[in-house]
Amino acid sequence: MIRLGVVGHRGYPGLPAVLRTLAELAPALKLELHYEQQLHEVAGSGERLDDPSQLDALLTLGGDGTLLRGARIISPHAVPILGVNLGRLGFLTCCNADQVSNALMRFARRDYLAETRMALQARVLDVHGVERQRWIALNDVVVHKGGFARVVGICVAANGEAIATYAADGVVLSTPTGSTAYSLSAGGPVVFPTLETIVVTPVSAHTLAIRPVILPSSVEVTLKPEDGPQELLVTVDGQVGTTFSQGETLSIRRAEGGVLIIRFPGTSFFSTLRQKLAWGGLAERDERG
Repeated sequence: MIRLGVVGHRGYPGLPAVLRTLAELAPALKLELHYEQQLHEVAGSGERLDDPSQLDALLTLGGDGTLLRGARIISPHAVPILGVNLGRLGFLTCCNADQVSNALMRFARRDYLAETRMALQARVLDVHGVERQRWIALNDVVVHKGGFARVVGICVAANGEAIATYAADGVVLSTPTGSTAYSLSAGGPVVFPTLETIVVTPVSAHTLAIRPVILPSSVEVTLKPEDGPQELLVTVDGQVGTTFSQGETLSIRRAEGGVLIIRFPGTSFFSTLRQKLAWGGLAERDERG
């Protein structure tokens, strides 16, 4: 039996139909289903997901946000994630809801690739240097000003050496996987997802002299507020976070291990860019041709 964890977003109208398909296929495919608590109530069958370390794989039903949440649930265990897109974009997922039956059959016969994606470990240290919070991020960690309509100063260093003081609305620190998310919208580069780098991208920098920087994954990046509002915000994968005050330090480094993302042969990063983000306008041109 394959022990398959299942997490999902109950806000998607297509979720019940996918859960029914999953329950119907599970016996023939020898899938032992373990639902997170909020889905276990909806599914009405299967086991409850209590110990992620015992899973063989994790199925996420929703969008990219659901997959990112799933990555935090199974961290630090090397459990591959199969993402099914129930929403609009689904850049990290491997198939749409109407393809779930085929995807599950291919998964059950192990006709897939599990790509290792680098993750970030983020820690906030208080004014005494004591760690007060820690997270794992698959996409990015963002320091931003929240609702304040003014530029803030953030000192950024790599292994203790100053890179610059960013006068900006914020700073995005992303993995290669996250380079196509917030970092991209802020003017950052597209990085091939299986590389291991840390991308530092300012948000609305108040000078032309500041540009995104790509750092090796071996460095520790630290950020400290220089001036501005009493409290900034730290947001991890757009989902969790905390306040961030003067005198505190945000430490970012490569997380141990990584996150395994399932994709099927015949798909590629660049085809996804063309289809999901209209990369270079090629998808539109090819459709006209």
